[in-house]
Amino acid sequence: MHNIAVYPGTFDPITFGHIDIVERAARLFDKVIIAIAANKNKSPCFSLEKRVELAASHFEKQLNVSVMGFENLLIDFMYQHHANIILRGIRAVSDFDYEFQLASMNRQLAADIESVFLMPAENFTYISSSLIREIAALGGDVASFVPENVAAALKEKWRSR
Repeated sequence: MHNIAVYPGTFDPITFGHIDIVERAARLFDKVIIAIAANKNKSPCFSLEKRVELAASHFEKQLNVSVMGFENLLIDFMYQHHANIILRGIRAVSDFDYEFQLASMNRQLAADIESVFLMPAENFTYISSSLIREIAALGGDVASFVPENVAAALKEKWRSR
């Protein structure tokens, strides 16, 4: 049996914390799919296509990592890609309540799919996409928190406003 992990999120934008989790998961699982949610309930900084492009360019040489966008129920996405593990990151205790709720609901929807949690390296625990967007919007340097292509895209995004 192959263990295919799906790491879902909006990744708006992808950060070094996300990348740390993906790289570590790629050593644990046969395949890791970064599943970027359209999430119409939020107003993302970048389009779904742009978020997929920004993340995919970082992992193009990692053969067991792929990046895909999705607009349907996560469990349906999991079944479409024959995945059996939902991968989630937990930065702090404050993330646990929400993640526990999600894992419990997903278990009710699909008992055959497991949720696995990884913590990013300590030097990434304070990084969040929303903080990165706020810093970038105010003209701050985000280069130490995100890949170069993401920093450039954020700079361009806020320059054009």
